[in-house]
Formats: sequence, structure tokens, C-alpha cells
Amino acid sequence: LTENLPNSISLLYKPARGSEAPRLGSCGAVFIMLKSALGAGLLNFPWAFEKAGGVNRAITVELVSLIFLISGLVILGYASSISRQNSYHEVVRDVCGRRIGQLCQICFVFNLFMISVAFLVVVQDQLDKLCLSLYETVTGCKEMPYHWYTDESFALCFMCLLLILPLSIPKEISIQKYTSVLGTLAASYLCVAIIVKYYIKEEHRVDLIPEHTDGTHSWASMFSVVPTICFGFQCHEACIAIYSSMENKKLTHWIFISVVSMIFCLIIYTLTGVFGFLTFGREVASDILVSYPGNDVVMIIARLLFGISIITIYPIILLLGSRCRWLLTVLWITVTLLVAIYAPDMSDVISVIGGISAFFIFIFPGEASMMLLTGWGVVTVVAGAFIFGQSTTTAVMELTHKF
Repeated sequence: LTENLPNSISLLYKPARGSEAPRLGSCGAVFIMLKSALGAGLLNFPWAFEKAGGVNRAITVELVSLIFLISGLVILGYASSISRQNSYHEVVRDVCGRRIGQLCQICFVFNLFMISVAFLVVVQDQLDKLCLSLYETVTGCKEMPYHWYTDESFALCFMCLLLILPLSIPKEISIQKYTSVLGTLAASYLCVAIIVKYYIKEEHRVDLIPEHTDGTHSWASMFSVVPTICFGFQCHEACIAIYSSMENKKLTHWIFISVVSMIFCLIIYTLTGVFGFLTFGREVASDILVSYPGNDVVMIIARLLFGISIITIYPIILLLGSRCRWLLTVLWITVTLLVAIYAPDMSDVISVIGGISAFFIFIFPGEASMMLLTGWGVVTVVAGAFIFGQSTTTAVMELTHKF
């Protein structure tokens, strides 16, 4: 979802027999699935491992969630082949009916809006650290004096006005052709950097690793990681467009693509979560890059990669969520900017998005499954409804408490 699929597909296709239309091969499909899933959610995984109560619990939740994640992708691919529709909401409308289709469109736009907010929160975090690093390099001082022009909110506003708005106005965003691999590169680089930083660190504070707890609090802490997983692994909105562009549309082949893509994501997310968590323990920030010193050159590169990637992806999200150009573009950027500035923490934004993501990962595929396969669909819908209710309620309560 976080990529311009038509442009991405045009770079990775091989022509189908007897047709001039672009068609994806296996490698191209897997690569675009990875691009759609790997993104800003990676920064939140070490914090999620800490909140879940440890490595074993977080990985257990990941593996259980993976069953639903893969089954959702398979069901959506099967529903697309039955309905012969090429987009998520069209498949839902065709299989589940007009009202469910309308609900899907509402959730789709709201989810895009919240993803835009999350992206700006990430950019704001990276700008803060990068400006501090630059000031420390030039002056040698570790603390930057406060002025209105050094405030991170001003820097974010300036970035939106100078870069994001000009990139968001055009209807076609051709620059995506040249930045299509940046998100995957940033995610892979960050994963390797966190592992290397863990092993070269001289001391590991065992006292910072949270102890396991039992009872109700233990279950609550395990479920708290689900929104991060949903946000991180979310590529379900894009999967139908990917499936529709594939050369080989056999269901067994689509299952293979889904499994391989999710396993690659699982490896990158798990390694980042485990080693980031073990490095900082209870002190890990909701954005893992904020936990590292501002003058760390390796992490400065990671911040630049993530920042540039998100700046180029944001206009794609806006293009998908907004039809009218000038007025809605300015309004969309302004509102998401205000929410990002006043959002208490990146984890709070992801908690909300994770709840909404349950619709696209659990509920809508479950509805389609109920229409086509019945049994598993009931389980998926019930699980999705529980995750949405629990995640959203927790997120709202935490936001209310902080404000």
C-alpha cells in the first residue's frame, strides 16, 4: 500500500505470453510485497518486544499472527480470482456486498490518513536527531539552545512546505520509479546496523531487561504487541493489485508468494525487535533510532535513509486517499501535520493504525472467507473484531491519559 504499485510493477515485469501487458514474475511479486510491508513500523518493533514482556512472548504472538496474515493474503487472492476485480475495495464490494464495500472504503481512507500521520511523526523524530547531530558537529556542544527556528515542529512544518507539498500536488509521481527500492534498503540496513551495534557494545545491562509477569497483566502485555505487528506486516491492501498483475495466477503459486514474503518480513522484523530490545531493555524508545546517540554515524545514515524514503512515500499515500488535488492535498497535509505535532508518541499512533489494520488483515478477508469458505472466516472475523476492539480501546485510553 505504501508504494506506487503501477510504477513499481512496470520496473519488475516480464511480458505474458501473447500479451504486451506488464506481468509480474515471482521475484517481482515478492519484492513488491516486501516493499509494501517493510516500512516505518520497523522502528517500533524493539519497543513492542519490551512492552510484550520479552523476546519469547513477542515471537510467539508474531508466529500466531503470521497464520492469520498469510491466510488473509491467500483468501484475498482467491477472492480476486473469483470476482475478477483488481483492487481491494472492489473485491470486498463484489464478494461481501455494497454496504461492506462502503465500510471498506471508509476504513481505507482513514487508515491512509493515520499512516500519513505516522510517517510525519517518524520524520519529526529523525529531524530532531539530525539537527542535534549537525549542531554538535559544528559547535561541539551536545545541547542545542532553544529558539523558535530550532523547534522540531517548525522543522517539520518547513519540510512539509518545502518538499512534501510540491511532491504531492502532481497527479503522477514519476520519482517513485527511482526510489522504489529505498524502503526495503532502509529496512535491511537498519536491521543489520542494530545487530552489529549489539555485538560491538561492550556491556549489556541485564537489569534493563523486564522480568516476566503472570496472570492478566501478562496476557494484556502480549496482546499489546498485536497493533505493531498488524501495522508492520500490513500489505493486504496492495496484495490484490499485485496478484492481478502476476503472470502465474495459480492459487498454489500465490500461496508460495505470500509465504515467502511474510517469512522474509518475519526475519527482518524479528531480528530488529530482538537485538534492539536486548540492547536497550526497558529504556528502548518507541522509535528505535531515537535510542542511539545523535553522533552515531551508522545510525545517522539509517535516519537519512528512512527520512528520505518516507518523504517520497508520503505523496503516494496522499494520492491514494485524496481525489481532488489542490484543496484536499493542502488540507490533508495540514491536518496530518497538526496531528503529528501534537501526537504524544509514535507508539500511540501505531496503536490506532494497528487497530484499523485489523479490518484489512482479519475482518474483510474473514467476511470474504465466510462467503466463500465459511469456517475459517468466522474465526478470522471474531479474532479481527477482538483485536480491533482491544487495540483501539487501549490506544484511546492511553491517549486520553497522556492528554
